[in-house]
Amino acid sequence: MIVKTNAIVLSKIKYGDNDLIVKCYTKQFGVVSFLLKGILKSKSGKLKNAYFQLLTQLQLEINYQNNRTLQYIKEVKPYLVYATLHNHIVKSTIVMFLAEVLSASLQEEEQNEALYEYLETTLQVLDIEDNCSNFHLLFLLKLTKHLGFYPETNNIQAPYFNLHAGRFEDKPTDIYSISGEKIVLLKQLLGTIFDDVSSIKINAKQRQEFLAMLLLYFDLHLGSFKKPKSLEVFNQLFST
Repeated sequence: MIVKTNAIVLSKIKYGDNDLIVKCYTKQFGVVSFLLKGILKSKSGKLKNAYFQLLTQLQLEINYQNNRTLQYIKEVKPYLVYATLHNHIVKSTIVMFLAEVLSASLQEEEQNEALYEYLETTLQVLDIEDNCSNFHLLFLLKLTKHLGFYPETNNIQAPYFNLHAGRFEDKPTDIYSISGEKIVLLKQLLGTIFDDVSSIKINAKQRQEFLAMLLLYFDLHLGSFKKPKSLEVFNQLFST
């Protein structure tokens, strides 16, 4: 079945001497992995390695078969060319980190247009944003809405939030109940849109601690989630 679909690159690994396996989140099929034969050797083919940078937005024509683990791409072209994401040191590090989180979080091989459109539009926001030091915090928090564990907000005035239960509580119930600065920032982010996220004033320590809490939240609700290998490099970037 020959199909056209938009796709966002989540990861790529070298396979053999000249091939790549690229995992994408596609608009039509959800997560799909592709085998790109000879892409590291050929300079004249239709498929070029440069097209498959992390979180690049592409338009693909694929030969899709349901029973195939690795699909094949017939044609590819950029759907959106970023102005800054891959040549700005801070943004390229954010891209590397978010791609790793997304690759670990997105597993479903089924269509989810709302999730695809969320990724598509927020990456465009990051591309044009000047101050992006808090972007990843809001991105991950709002991503939980599409993954099925967005915080329940009906008791948002409560002084505790239980990471395991995903809800606000009047008193701590177990080791996953948080309070203090983290819950203040959580409530602030829950009421924030991307256009305003740069106005939130927090220091590097608060940012790192809140990110660690968010990653624990992901881990508690996603059975296959692994802490990103790029986390240490990412935290060093925002250490000041």
